[in-house]
Amino acid sequence: MNALAGGTLPLDDLLRRCRASFEQAGLPLILRLTPFSQPADLDDQLAAKGWIRFDPADVMVLPSLDAFADANGLMSLSPVEYAALIGALRGSSAEEIDGHARRLEQASIPHQAFKMEHDGVLLACGQVAIDPGPDGAPAGGMAGLFDIFTPEDQRGRGHGLRLCAALLAEARRQGALSAYLQVGADNAAAQRLYDRLGFLQAYRYHYRSDDPRAWA
Repeated sequence: MNALAGGTLPLDDLLRRCRASFEQAGLPLILRLTPFSQPADLDDQLAAKGWIRFDPADVMVLPSLDAFADANGLMSLSPVEYAALIGALRGSSAEEIDGHARRLEQASIPHQAFKMEHDGVLLACGQVAIDPGPDGAPAGGMAGLFDIFTPEDQRGRGHGLRLCAALLAEARRQGALSAYLQVGADNAAAQRLYDRLGFLQAYRYHYRSDDPRAWA
């Protein structure tokens, strides 16, 4: 859950109401804290209550896509095909794969999935989603990169860099002007890759919960 505003009720009351909704869905209550969360001292208040901080991540932005023009090598995948591919790579269950496919199919902003192969061997795969521009059209919009994945036996060969560059070129071809992504703060390899592409850190966020299921 994202904390967007301070609200008018005491924090304990707000957390109690949120927890009831999450428990009804069989989920642990997890709060996502950003530099913009309200009230401003919410993170400190949760820490004082013993809520554990975990999974810090960076939101990164690329102000311009002008440097990207070559989208060659991309092979398009349907949401079902992509969910099956990435699910198999990550060892997901059939239920998780089906749920992922449905989320992709129902996303308000279409996620376009692609892979790169050589002689039938998967080199890397990922998705791009283009948020509309001011007039609601892709032109002038911002492209998001998601689920960038390189199989373990193909890492360290530059495939992830080439895939991302091609995805950004494809987004530029469709009218996007800039890009964003999210990456784990402790993922040094990915951080280096995105730095080479010109991405800059916009802000860092993390999660807090008092339910051990959240970080197990």
